Amino acid sequence: MDPEFAGRRVEYTGDGLSESQLRPTPAEQFRAWYADAAEAGGESNAMVLATAGEEGPSARIVLLKGFDAEGFCFYTNYGSAKAADIATDDRVALVFPWHHLQRQVRVSGRAVKAPAERSDAYFASRDRFSRLTAWASQQSRPAEGRAQLDAQLAQVESRFGAGDVPRPEFWGGYIVQPREIEFWAGRLGRFHDRLVFRRRGEAPASLEDAAGWEVLRRQP
Repeated sequence: MDPEFAGRRVEYTGDGLSESQLRPTPAEQFRAWYADAAEAGGESNAMVLATAGEEGPSARIVLLKGFDAEGFCFYTNYGSAKAADIATDDRVALVFPWHHLQRQVRVSGRAVKAPAERSDAYFASRDRFSRLTAWASQQSRPAEGRAQLDAQLAQVESRFGAGDVPRPEFWGGYIVQPREIEFWAGRLGRFHDRLVFRRRGEAPASLEDAAGWEVLRRQP
């Protein structure tokens, strides 16, 4: 055992999360905690996305770009490694690691492509350079060096000039429709609180409707 790592420990001092504090719906609870995380600073919309494809499990950090009654939305290149994983197995997991609040939110569910009009609207809201780089990047594929990336970007800049940069068909959103959402709050001695909204049926349920969810507590 390496003492450099074994000895690192941060004691949790939070008040945890009780059933009486839990909001009636998953959407209300997530928005409340998200607001706390945003107010505390940092990149509160950063989330770990875990997928499983033909080569096994994989995880990376992506940014939450939308949240509503249907689920959690992020955007990517549809030719990326994560998109290939989702095409193989659409079951995914998310983690919001809000360490500074001694909280995390864990989500498991299925990823479905966002409607084209939703992806169009978000893409149009991005700054011009980000729209150009979305065209230029062949995400997840090998690159011979930075010069290759710069050359690809130069080609895209030349193609569009000063004109509009529309959304490429190979780029768009996914919505993670949750099967369950766990709200984890750190407690003294690692005796944490874990309260879970679990979907009652197999079909996707509105995150705004309490009737579609049951609440359970998991042991830490």
